[in-house]
Amino acid sequence: MDLPDSPRDDDCSEFTELVNSAGAEPVALITGPRQSPDPRLFVGSGKAEEIREQVEAQGAEVVIFDHELSPSQERNLERLFKCRVLDRTGLILDIFAQRARSHEGKLQVELAQLRHMSTRLVRGWTHLERQKGGIGLRGPGETQLETDRRLLAGRIKQILRRLEKVEAQREQGRQSRRRAEIPTVSLVGYTNAGKSTLFNRLTNAGVYAADQLFATLDPTLRRVDLPDQQAIILADTVGFVRQLPHDLVAAFKATLTETREASLLLHVVDAADPRREDNIQQVNNVLEEIGAAEVPRILVYNKIDALPEVQPQLVEAAHGEPARVYLSARTGEGVELLMDWLAKRFAESLVQGWISLPPSAGRERAGLYRMQAVLGEEVQPDGGLRLHIRLPRRRFDELFRDSGFIPELQADARQVA
Repeated sequence: MDLPDSPRDDDCSEFTELVNSAGAEPVALITGPRQSPDPRLFVGSGKAEEIREQVEAQGAEVVIFDHELSPSQERNLERLFKCRVLDRTGLILDIFAQRARSHEGKLQVELAQLRHMSTRLVRGWTHLERQKGGIGLRGPGETQLETDRRLLAGRIKQILRRLEKVEAQREQGRQSRRRAEIPTVSLVGYTNAGKSTLFNRLTNAGVYAADQLFATLDPTLRRVDLPDQQAIILADTVGFVRQLPHDLVAAFKATLTETREASLLLHVVDAADPRREDNIQQVNNVLEEIGAAEVPRILVYNKIDALPEVQPQLVEAAHGEPARVYLSARTGEGVELLMDWLAKRFAESLVQGWISLPPSAGRERAGLYRMQAVLGEEVQPDGGLRLHIRLPRRRFDELFRDSGFIPELQADARQVA
């Protein structure tokens, strides 16, 4: 239904892809303009009758709306169509419920479903809340409603407690990576842009990837060794869509923390999608909602194998715009450009080269080995040491701050300041 304030999507392709991803078989697509939703049926009575006739003619089992429906609208439509009615949020929740594989993912989906259900329980059953005076006149419906509310509230609290434990474990992992000075790079982007395919190309992780929306739901983290001996942690996250349900954003905030606290975002874009600019803006909106708008990013234009006129290339950042790289995760074209750019990006704060230490610098030598910063060691005739090191500049400065001297890098060494 085309409403004045709804995003334009004339070909309805994304909605059709969502329906297919849920495992449904579309038998009819009915559209029409309307200035504002009807309070009772969302669509007008004439359009509702047209949909009912199609339901009967096609033997449809479910009617799905690409909009948010109120509980009363859902109930009225189900009475008219005599079949199940789903809105956009219910459809996406159903897809997520099918795709969740990990314990955390299942908990997050269930939390979103329960929160969605609880609002509909309250609004959809308000006729049971009416109270009458007098002993014995309290209706059993109200008791059942209160019981349902209590059970839902109890289950939501239980899931939140479990998710807190999972988040605590994730925080321990993030602290370990901080101590090891390993930066985290998070893949973000519109769903079906090729994030998981690129993740597999960079990590050989074998994560499930398919040409469908929300093919991957659970986050995956893998170590990636860059060309210049630097390592990063790459995180694959859930894709975004237009009008992402707020219940899902709230439920997946623990997972999206990996995105918010990442050192860099790889914003993967389907270069062959004619709506790519709009998709970029939709992803930026979600990043802002979860507090990740200020995280540095690079735009990765994927699927150039579908665009013969586009060649693999790297465009450096200019005029406040992020850098852009054009590649194909499926064929591997241009991936080396991204890897080289990442190596350069994360080498900017490193100190690498040969340094000389006097025999009395045993504490500093031990500190370098503790940080796993020593790549090689030579003993000098005077008992001194010549060490080949590689470590973050901050830790190098902290180690030698109280030593009374800062060793100089040798002429054959490299220092990237």
